[in-house]
Amino acid sequence: MDIKTKQVSEYIWEIPKEGDMVVPGRIYADHEIMQHLIDDVKAGKDWNALKQIKNVACLPGIQKASLAMSDVHPGYGFCIGGVGAFDMETGVVSVAGVGFDINCGVRTLATTLTKADVEKNKQKIADAVFNTVPAGLGSTGDIRLSKEEIDEVLVKGAEFIIERGYGTKEDLKFIEEEGKVAGADPATVSDHAKKRQFKQIGTLGSGNHYLEFQYVDEVFDEKVAEVYGLKKDQVLISIHCGSRALGHQIGTDYLKKLDAASRKYNIPIRERELVCAPINSQEGKEYFAAVCAGINCAFANRQAITHLTRLALKKAIGLDESEVKTFYEIGHNTAKKEKHKIDGKMKEVLIHRKGSTRAFGPGREEIPEKYRSVGQPVLVGGTMGTMSYILHGTQKGMDDTFGSAIHGAGRLMSRHGAIAKWKGDDIVKDLASKGIIIKAHSSKGIAEEAPGAYKPVGEVVDVMHNSGIAKKVVMVKPLICIKG
Repeated sequence: MDIKTKQVSEYIWEIPKEGDMVVPGRIYADHEIMQHLIDDVKAGKDWNALKQIKNVACLPGIQKASLAMSDVHPGYGFCIGGVGAFDMETGVVSVAGVGFDINCGVRTLATTLTKADVEKNKQKIADAVFNTVPAGLGSTGDIRLSKEEIDEVLVKGAEFIIERGYGTKEDLKFIEEEGKVAGADPATVSDHAKKRQFKQIGTLGSGNHYLEFQYVDEVFDEKVAEVYGLKKDQVLISIHCGSRALGHQIGTDYLKKLDAASRKYNIPIRERELVCAPINSQEGKEYFAAVCAGINCAFANRQAITHLTRLALKKAIGLDESEVKTFYEIGHNTAKKEKHKIDGKMKEVLIHRKGSTRAFGPGREEIPEKYRSVGQPVLVGGTMGTMSYILHGTQKGMDDTFGSAIHGAGRLMSRHGAIAKWKGDDIVKDLASKGIIIKAHSSKGIAEEAPGAYKPVGEVVDVMHNSGIAKKVVMVKPLICIKG
C-alpha cells in the first residue's frame, strides 16, 4: 500500500486527488505528527489514518477536502480528528463521520475558586465529587426516567434537565446550540437504545471520559482571556463525556441500516463503518434525526453532571452553586447543518466532525453574545498528567476548515498497548507525587489513559495556533481528575 503525500505549507500536507477521490485529503500537522502517519503506512498497517482520509475523500458530495486536524489518529471509517462537509443535495451522512459516542464533548465550568482554595481542600473535594457523580462502565445514577421522559430528553436536551431543577437557564446561553438541536425524532431511536439510557443521565461513563479540576497556569492572550472572564490561577472544571449507551446503540443500529442503504444507492464502501446514505433519502433523514436525538441526550447528560458537581462542592466546602457557572460547552462527535462560504457563496452543508470540535470565528451568531467579538472558545482536552488548553476560533479557520479544530491531544498508542506498558496504581502514585489526585473506578481504565499514551498536547495545539486555525488563549493544569 502506498499513499502519496506532499507538503503544501509549513503545517499542511495533502493527499493529491486521484482515482475515485472527489477532493484531495488535507492534514494539519508538523513533521513529527506527519511522520508518524507515514510510518503507519510504511509498516503495512491496514488500519491507518491516511487511508481513512483518502477513503472519506471518495464519498459523494464531499466539499473542498477531506480534512484531518493535528490530533489525527485512526478511527472507525473516519479518522479521529476528521472533518467532512457534504452538499445537502448530492452528499451523504455516515455513521463513521459521527462515531458511536454521539456528541461526546466537553463542558467547562468557571468557578470563583483559586488554585490555593482547592489545594487547602483537595482531598475533601475529590472525595465529594467522586461519591456524587456516578462514573465507570455501565454506571447508573439517581435520575430515573420513564419512556416518555426519555423521548422528552431526546427532543429538549439540557432544557429538560433544567426544567427538573438541575441548573439554571443561564447555563443554556453558554452551551452549543443552547443545549438543544432541532430535527431530533425519538421515533428514529430504537426502544433498546432508550432502555439502555433510563438510568444513565447524569453519569460520566468510562474510557477517556473524565471530570477534572484545573487551574489557569498560563495566559497567552490577555485580551481574549478578559472577554472570556479567565485569569491566572482561576479554577475551572471540565466535564468530558457523551450520550453514553444510547448514542452507542444508535450507531450500532444504523450501521446495519446504512449498510443496506449503501448497497441500495450503489455507494462504494471502502471500510465497514463508512456505510452511508444520501442526506435526503429516507434512511439518511432517519439517521440524522437519530443523531440529533443523541446530541440532545449528551447535552442533558452534561447538564445533570454539572448540577451534581455543584452539589458536591456545596457539600464539601460550602461553595454556593452560583459561584460555579457554565463557561462553555461544545461537542466533538457530531453531524450538523451549517452555512459556510464555498466558492465565494454561502451554502448550507452537513458537517461531520469526528473527534473534532466546532471552532467558529468572530461574528458568527451561533456564538454566545458575550464571546462573539473574539470568536468561540475551543476546549482542548490534554491528559490527566499534563495540561489542557482553551483556544479561540478564527476567520482563517472559518475559511479553511469549515470552522473546525482539534478536540484533544490525540492517541499515540492503543489502549491495549497502554495496558501492556503501564499499571494504573503506578500512574496514580506518580501523579500524586506531582500534586494531582486521581480517583477512578478502574485501575485498568487509568492505564488505558496513561499520559504517555497520548501525543504531547502542546505540540498538537501549536499546529492549530501557528497555522492560524485556532489561537491559544490559556493553558490549564490538572489538580483533581475523576475517571470511570
